Amino acid sequence: MNDDAMSSPMGKPAGGHDRSQATDPKIPYEDLREWIAAAEKLGEVRIVKGATWQEEIGWAAELVEHDENAPCVIFDEVPGCKKGFRVLTNFFGGKRKNMTLGFPLEYSKLELSQAFLDHYMRDLKLIPHRIVATGPIMENQITGDAIDITKFPVPLWHEGDGGRYVGTGSYNITIDPEEGWINVGTYRVMIHDKNTVGFYMSPGKHGRIHRDKYQARNEPMPVAIVCGGDPLQFLVACSEMPYGICELDIAGGLRGKPVEVVKGKVTGLPIPANAEMVIEGFVQPGKHRLEGPFGEWTGYYASDSREEPVLDIKAIYHRNDPIILGCPPQRPPEEQARYRAVTRSALIRKNIAAAGVPDVTAVWAHEVGGSRMLLGVSIKQRYPGHSKQAGHVASQCHAGAYAGKYVIVVDDDIDVSNLEELIWAMLTRSDPATSIDIITNAWSTPLDPRIPPEEKAKGNNTNSRAIIDACRPFHWRDQFPKVNMPSPEAARKAMAKFGYLLK
Repeated sequence: MNDDAMSSPMGKPAGGHDRSQATDPKIPYEDLREWIAAAEKLGEVRIVKGATWQEEIGWAAELVEHDENAPCVIFDEVPGCKKGFRVLTNFFGGKRKNMTLGFPLEYSKLELSQAFLDHYMRDLKLIPHRIVATGPIMENQITGDAIDITKFPVPLWHEGDGGRYVGTGSYNITIDPEEGWINVGTYRVMIHDKNTVGFYMSPGKHGRIHRDKYQARNEPMPVAIVCGGDPLQFLVACSEMPYGICELDIAGGLRGKPVEVVKGKVTGLPIPANAEMVIEGFVQPGKHRLEGPFGEWTGYYASDSREEPVLDIKAIYHRNDPIILGCPPQRPPEEQARYRAVTRSALIRKNIAAAGVPDVTAVWAHEVGGSRMLLGVSIKQRYPGHSKQAGHVASQCHAGAYAGKYVIVVDDDIDVSNLEELIWAMLTRSDPATSIDIITNAWSTPLDPRIPPEEKAKGNNTNSRAIIDACRPFHWRDQFPKVNMPSPEAARKAMAKFGYLLK
């Protein structure tokens, strides 16, 4: 096979940086406030004063989160709320998304995901969290009759939401009642009244496994909800990490030093010492309340409203002038899809390699599918069936299985992060009758708008998957028509001579 005859400039990450020679990442912040200072140096922070939590913060968030070059926005002086209480949204965009992970600002999104895999995830290092006596989170401690979560500037993020959601850029800390391991995961959290909140956890998620165990044992579940914290810790909590491993310890491994925590005075759970705001309490067995609806990452109100467990708030801790981190899902592509694309793509690639599939050159969980419903996988074909193997593993590995829909496997000349290239390869290298495999009864979610109502009512939240082989057919790949593109050398010369025409 003559690789040169079919090669093209496609599939090469923008910038062409040699990541193998890159220096170790440098994360320039320890908490959300230092992150803001670093983002300000990039010129990517805007302050908005006087926007209302009832409508205007949600309006503004919807506008900026669809534009990956829009600034981070801090809402200050929210009417009806204490002066100094703030909300931050759209943290993962522009150059600051690279800064957040500690990598060079010029990296493309595919390079950023690859660097995240190479430096952080390929050999997962754990540094146990360290308990300290106190920290900034304990500057203000609210208990008893003084508890009132409604006094904070928690927005109504979408006009069709069933309530105010304090948990969008948050993470829940729970402990397994049988095995004793700490989980840190992201779940939506809705305010019911001044001292109760509800949160939805999809079946199969680690926090849901903990919750189900407490319910089965008829025991209250201790929970701490971090409503404004270190963005790196938030990204770890958003990602599909291995069962039984504490995400606080993963974040410590990423930073190279322990995450400092204080023991919650009510639950004893580890709470990041430099967090902005934390809710602490218990979920009593059998206590439920209507939760939702909430505009979700699929772009729909697909989960409607349902009875969900209630957290009785026993304490609220916050720093002076606390900042709530808001990451409300919108119709994709948007902010949640951006950060999940970077981290999930890296994790899926790691999962595929761990299953023994060789020569996977890139993975991208596409933003338009909420970084779940459309996966692009590129491979350097080595044997018959290689492409089908890679596609099936991608669709069912831990990081790729939940709520997926389509997996498109392509040759390594395709940039899988470029949606037009991916679809072009699918249209020209696949055959509808022979290139598509269907998997049924796969792990999905009530958030999936395509699951019929009668199946959701039965608890059958499963869907099907399409594995599309869009590689050149292995047995005659050397006879496949040549791509109508200039050679890499000609493309470089053209850019050098005439690139000014594109500016």
